[in-house]
Amino acid sequence: MGDNPFVGRWTYRSLTNDPKLETAFNALEFGRATIEFVDAPMEILAGTIGGTGWSLKLQGSREYGTPMRARFQGTGTINNETWIYNYEGWLVPHWPDGVAQQPAIVGSVIRTKQHAGSQPGSISPAGVVASFYAVREAS
Repeated sequence: MGDNPFVGRWTYRSLTNDPKLETAFNALEFGRATIEFVDAPMEILAGTIGGTGWSLKLQGSREYGTPMRARFQGTGTINNETWIYNYEGWLVPHWPDGVAQQPAIVGSVIRTKQHAGSQPGSISPAGVVASFYAVREAS
């Protein structure tokens, strides 16, 4: 892994930004996937995000700081359509008194290009923003 704390497999979940407390938690789901960041030159972030039947190539950058920042774009062709999503996230700092704390990234994702929705005839429009978190899987 070297000095890149993002390298590895991460369980990714994203949620719509619905402020209504009464909205059922399951109704907030925007997406779920596995992210795999690979080792890359200094300040570069590269890898994939995907699930069953789909995968996007990730390219972007990482910046040192408190907290560390990751900014990346996912692109790919799914069912003959171009998908483009942009992500910005921060590595959650270690809590000195944390118990069994797992490395996590928290951030925001935007659908940059519209594509067909999961239901026949539906559209997933561009511009939709959601919050995400990703937790590193044990190696």
